[in-house]
Amino acid sequence: VQLVESGGGTVQPGGSLRLSCAASGFTFSNYYMTWVRQAPGKGLEWVSSINSGGGTTNYADSVKGRFTISRDNAKNTMYVQMNSLKPEDTAVYYCAKGNSIIGYDYWGQGTQVTVSS
Repeated sequence: VQLVESGGGTVQPGGSLRLSCAASGFTFSNYYMTWVRQAPGKGLEWVSSINSGGGTTNYADSVKGRFTISRDNAKNTMYVQMNSLKPEDTAVYYCAKGNSIIGYDYWGQGTQVTVSS
């Protein structure tokens, strides 16, 4: 199993970024997928999850209305579109296979997002 995040970078407050998570080594379309982030000096924070078919999504209150999770099962890829970014969104963003109920068994290496003027 391999999960590879991409799309991170530095953006000004109010800007946007789209992160991608390319999956391989398992039947991607069968599994919930999740984005988790870790801000500097803080613990892991769940951001958003999406069910196997993409029809059910959940968001942390801190990102609701600004972030949109999606997936393309034909491309074995999950995305998160992040709009109206704030400095407090600065973190390393990880994709993980699973969700908070069943647990996470595989993680990507993370991609850095920095929101700064």
